[in-house]
Amino acid sequence: MDKPKVVLGVSGGIAAYKACELLRRLTESGHDVQVVPTESALHFVGEATWAALSGKPVATGVWKSVQDVPHVRIGQQADLVVVAPATADLLARAAHGLADDLLTNTLLTARCPVVFAPAMHTEMWEHPATRENVATLRRRGATVVEPAVGRLTGVDTGRGRLPDPARLFDVCRRVLARGNRATDLAGRHVVISAGGTREPLDPVRFLGNRSSGRQGYALATTAAARGARVTLVAANSALADPEGVTVVRAGTALELREAVLMAAADADAVVMAAAVADFRPAVYAEGKIKKREGSGPAPIELVRNPDILAELSAERGREGQVVVGFAAETDQVLANGRAKLARKGCDLLVVNEVGAEKTFGSTDNEAIVLAADGTEVPVPHGPKEALADTVWDLVVDRLTGGTPG
Repeated sequence: MDKPKVVLGVSGGIAAYKACELLRRLTESGHDVQVVPTESALHFVGEATWAALSGKPVATGVWKSVQDVPHVRIGQQADLVVVAPATADLLARAAHGLADDLLTNTLLTARCPVVFAPAMHTEMWEHPATRENVATLRRRGATVVEPAVGRLTGVDTGRGRLPDPARLFDVCRRVLARGNRATDLAGRHVVISAGGTREPLDPVRFLGNRSSGRQGYALATTAAARGARVTLVAANSALADPEGVTVVRAGTALELREAVLMAAADADAVVMAAAVADFRPAVYAEGKIKKREGSGPAPIELVRNPDILAELSAERGREGQVVVGFAAETDQVLANGRAKLARKGCDLLVVNEVGAEKTFGSTDNEAIVLAADGTEVPVPHGPKEALADTVWDLVVDRLTGGTPG
């Protein structure tokens, strides 16, 4: 089979040196990479380095090897174009369709997925001009990865740092695998809940569960990569906020319900991946509950929490909204899942088996996605991002009226 053809565009920022690591990962994993730097990029990393690492000659202008028409052919033949780092200047030129060097010509002729990985100072990233340029590129179907927060040039720290090359490689791999569906959530608003709610007993104790939030965070990350505007309602998770995602904090089931319902009002899809407590203490003790000498613990009366998934399914925030639930089961997994799907009234239900050393806190998962129309889609054991992409595939099918599954 032919190797996937990747164009690695490099613009003139100090983070250009990190693109060498991205190039190495792409070439070593079997991709055919053509590096197209800007003239400014060569001030940071020289032409010889790019040529040695890629095994191909490097040019910045359109006048080299004119007989091969590189300003057209490179983009036409690419399976993916990724620009890392993408400076504020490069984003502006790309958004406005300028073509004054080989890289911007390539961006205009490419009909494959395009990924931009911005890197710049925080003030430049937050400037209205840059934000409008990013919005324009995303609206046209490009994937613009949110920059990371960290040390910048000099003593400055803030948002604007090039994401880790390993993460960028993972984004490229997923975008390549998705092909024309790489940005199929562009223009959509999706709401995801993640983590586990905690119901306080007293100032120091609570009723909780083992959920780490990893699956919900994977859903948020993959949705953002596919172009969605993402609201993540996170309950008691220690994970770092996904880049490019609006994160709303919640602690209890009641707090999570309020946040989800508010965000879901204009959402195209809502995915309830959080582990929500079914019950909460009827009475909150203002002081720490003490042990009683010579007797057992005092009984704790519980009351039922609202059924958020059923409420979302019954009262959709907007016409055509897709609602997805999760069912964590320990036995009779499929039977319990099918019963829950019928009871909740959602469109899709992701059913998986959980336990103390299974699923919770793991980077991998496996599940069966049950649909209201009776179809079932098994997802084999693998990264939680793979399950997330399957869920979004099924959501997009329903949003666009395609063939489910």
